[in-house]
Amino acid sequence: MSTQPIPEQILPELINRFDDQKVNANPSQPLMKACKETGSELWLDTGDIEAIDQLITPEVSAVTTNNTLLNKEVQKGIYDKIIKENAGRFDELPPQKRIVEIAFLLNALHALRLVRRYGGMVSVELHTDVTHDVDGIVHYGQRFHNIAPKNFLIKVPMSPSGLLGARKLHEMGIPVNFTLLFSVRQNMLASLLAKPAYTNVFMGRIGAYMKDNHLGEASGPGEKTVHHTQKCLHTLRHDLSLKTKLIAASIRDYTQLPALCGIDVMTIPAKVLSEGLEKLTGPFTPMTDHDFHIVYEPGVATSEIQIDKLWNVSENEKRLFREFRTHPPQSAWELVDILREEGITDIFPHLTPIEELFITDDGKIPRHDRWASLISRGETAIDTLLTLAGVAAFTKDQKALDERVKKLVSY
Repeated sequence: MSTQPIPEQILPELINRFDDQKVNANPSQPLMKACKETGSELWLDTGDIEAIDQLITPEVSAVTTNNTLLNKEVQKGIYDKIIKENAGRFDELPPQKRIVEIAFLLNALHALRLVRRYGGMVSVELHTDVTHDVDGIVHYGQRFHNIAPKNFLIKVPMSPSGLLGARKLHEMGIPVNFTLLFSVRQNMLASLLAKPAYTNVFMGRIGAYMKDNHLGEASGPGEKTVHHTQKCLHTLRHDLSLKTKLIAASIRDYTQLPALCGIDVMTIPAKVLSEGLEKLTGPFTPMTDHDFHIVYEPGVATSEIQIDKLWNVSENEKRLFREFRTHPPQSAWELVDILREEGITDIFPHLTPIEELFITDDGKIPRHDRWASLISRGETAIDTLLTLAGVAAFTKDQKALDERVKKLVSY
C-alpha cells in the first residue's frame, strides 16, 4: 500500500486527463519589452487558462494564484467530475480534513496544469485553515514542493505563525512567496525573520484604503510604499546578503505599470495587462528614486492616520527585526510577546470579538472610521488592518470553494 497521501497518489492520473500541451508564447509586445528592460520581471496574476493563453509573451516568467483566483476557476465547474469520482478515496478522513485534502488536490492539479502549459514558476497558496498553524504550514508547504520542486512557489500569508512556518520552509530549501504585506516594515520583518524568496506589497489595496475612506487620492501611497520597500530590500541584500525579492501585487490599473518599473517583479492581473497592451508602449525608466506625491483630502491629519508607517521603519523595529535574523522566536506567541515587550503593539494587535467581526464584515478594505482612534493611539495600523482584511477575504473565498466541494460529495 502506498504511503503517499491520497492527492499525491492520484495526481499523475488526473493531470493526464487534460490536454495541456506546452503553449507557444504570443509575440513580444512593446509594453512587456519596455517594462522588462527596466529590470522588472513580469508575472501574470491569474489562474484563468484562457486568459493566460491570450496574454502570455516571452517576457512572462511566472504565474501567481491564490485562494480567490483558484476559487474562481473551481466555481466554473471544470473539476466537479473529478471531485465526485474521487470523493470516496477520502472517506476515512475526518470531515474537515477531507475537505482540506480535496482542496489541496484541486490546488495542486490546477497549478500543475499551469506548469505544463507555460513552464516557469507557479505560486500556490495554502489553505486558510493553516494560517495560524506552523506545523500545518510546513506540512502542506513541503507537500506542494515535493509535487513540483522546480516550479511551485509556496504562498504563505502574513501572520505570526506564517513567519515562523515560512522560516522553517526556507531552512528546508523550499522557496516561499510571502504574501499579504502592505508596508516597508512588514517586508523588513518578513525578509529578516522568514527569509522567503519573495515578499509582496499589495499596492492597489493601499490606494483603495485611501480613496474608499475619503482620506486621499488612490494614486501615490501604494507606489511610494512599493519603491521604499524595494530600497529597503536592496539595503538588506547589500548589508546582510539576503536574497529576498519584491513583488508589486494588487495592481489595479494599467496606468500604474510605468510607475512600477524597476521593481524586482510585477505580477499583473489579466484585465490590467489587456488594457495596458492597448494603451501603453514605452519606453519606460526605473522609478525607484522617484518621489511619489500623495494628495490628501482637506482636514486629514497624517499624524492621526499614521500613514508614514507604510514606508518608514522605526529604529527600534530595525534593531529588533535584525535580531530575529539570527535569533528567531521559537513560537508564534513568543514572537507576539517580544514585539509587545519592545513597544511594537500595532503589528499583531489583540483584537476583541467585535473587532474581529469588523474585519470580516468590511471586506478587503477596512472602514477607517471604525479604527481611527486605535490607529491614532498606535494600537493598530493601516498595514496591519489591510493584512487582517486580506486574510479574512481569502478565508471567505476558500470557504466558498470548500462549500462547493461539500455539496458535490454530500458531506
